[in-house]
Amino acid sequence: MLLGDLTWTDLDDRPRALVVPVGSVEQHGPHLPMTTDVRVAEAVAAGLHDRDPDLVLAPALSYGAAGEHEGFPGTVSLGHEALYTVLVEYGRSACRWAARLLFVNGHGGNVATLTDAVDRLRFEARDVAWLACVPARDAGVPLDAHAGRVETSLMLALAPHLVRTDAAAAGATAPLRELIDDMRAGGVAAVSRNGVLGDPSGASAEEGRRLLDGMVAAAAASVARWEPDGGRLA
Repeated sequence: MLLGDLTWTDLDDRPRALVVPVGSVEQHGPHLPMTTDVRVAEAVAAGLHDRDPDLVLAPALSYGAAGEHEGFPGTVSLGHEALYTVLVEYGRSACRWAARLLFVNGHGGNVATLTDAVDRLRFEARDVAWLACVPARDAGVPLDAHAGRVETSLMLALAPHLVRTDAAAAGATAPLRELIDDMRAGGVAAVSRNGVLGDPSGASAEEGRRLLDGMVAAAAASVARWEPDGGRLA
């Protein structure tokens, strides 16, 4: 059930759940494409659809709130206010026919906006939730913040032709808690010249497939429980 391929007559009167990937178009170092977050969110959402073909899989909302990356060319950010409006109006419209709506988020910078937008939609009595595309802490991989080993492995699994392994290099490797004040003042560029927060060394397609499988399995379990905590599925 791919929304973009359907006609309106394909959607009968049965209650339908709509799954919407949400990403960002932003720099991911010199070695990963701008659409990394979009592709990861699409892959997790597609994995949910594969497990339950009755889910309706929507085209991705590709742009997000990525102001922290605007120090690098190519980044396009909608900002929080515009993204909030998009998410709320999307939910209001989609829930006219979808019984349930799930946003699958691939970009950390969207979290605060998603939380506020989903809170609003749930306050309006719509059955809406969101979940994050993040590996489990026990996944056996250093969980770096941006364009490091995790995302490089995922992209080697999803789109290896877009990964420039010869350009991959470590960026700022200090814990995020030590970088966050400078990042709030000057964005990622203030702490990392190449835009990487972490180290892509050791990344592999095999590791990426394992990480993706784990994220899909965790997401499927969360959807099956459907217990939104403040709008987020845990």
